Amino acid sequence: MNKKFLNPDNFTNIMGAYSHGIEVDIGDSKMIFVTGQIAMDKDGNAVAPDDISKQTEFVFQNIQKILQSSGTSLDDVVKAVIYVTDISKFKEISTIRNNYFANSKPVSTLVEINKTVKEGCDIEIEVTAVKKK
Repeated sequence: MNKKFLNPDNFTNIMGAYSHGIEVDIGDSKMIFVTGQIAMDKDGNAVAPDDISKQTEFVFQNIQKILQSSGTSLDDVVKAVIYVTDISKFKEISTIRNNYFANSKPVSTLVEINKTVKEGCDIEIEVTAVKKK
């Protein structure tokens, strides 16, 4: 199995034994797994604490960058998992999510969690994408 690690330049520093994304060769296609992304800048600071809309936008923009580094896009996403610290923000998140996934319409899960790994970050999103070579 061939795999390629996806860690774009000028991105959040890796804080452990993981990659922002991994591209896996599956024959005539490739699968891209994007690790859960939070609204944290490259210096480790929370982006827009307490503003779920800005955080959601930031996270989706980062996911786009990771996918683009493998020649894929949000249109290739087949699965999304969204973790949020306040489920009452669902409508705000959903509006933004629907814009980014207008074409792909992936299977999705959205659940409320107690907190993320970084104080001030209130949403985490992970995706899986598939694209023909």
